[in-house]
Amino acid sequence: MDGERRVGVAVDFSSCSRKALKWAIDNIIRKGDFLILITVRPDGDYEDGEMQLWRTTGSPLIPMVEFADPHTLKKYGIKPDAETIDIVTTAAAQKEITVLLKIYWGDAREKICEAIDHIPISCLVIGNRGLGKIKRAILGSVSNYVVNNGACPVTVVKKIDNEN
Repeated sequence: MDGERRVGVAVDFSSCSRKALKWAIDNIIRKGDFLILITVRPDGDYEDGEMQLWRTTGSPLIPMVEFADPHTLKKYGIKPDAETIDIVTTAAAQKEITVLLKIYWGDAREKICEAIDHIPISCLVIGNRGLGKIKRAILGSVSNYVVNNGACPVTVVKKIDNEN
């Protein structure tokens, strides 16, 4: 992957992350790029054995053919929705890109920033859930944290209030 653009998209398989993914494909991705989907599972959401090895570094980069296979992802505890799989499969074919998945365990804010540094990511697209002021104050905003602490350009795709 040396010398190639690596466009990261933070995904949690929600409508908000699908919107960010579509935006990245329509506006940033170009032929030959690597599209790296970054997902973060809650800390401790892994089984004994193999996944414990990846707790600090995240999973290996998983090729699209593997993360489109439900049996393969069961061992990672990931359940991507059919729409997200369809979006990346179509983009891979039409834009001639390589799609990879990287899974982390822990705090989404910190792990997404780690992914930017360790993969490394050329730029990152992240969705914004549109939390109200009170929820954002209590829960914290992942997108706000990544914008302020990430070591690459970060684009936040906002959720419009009337969307699902």
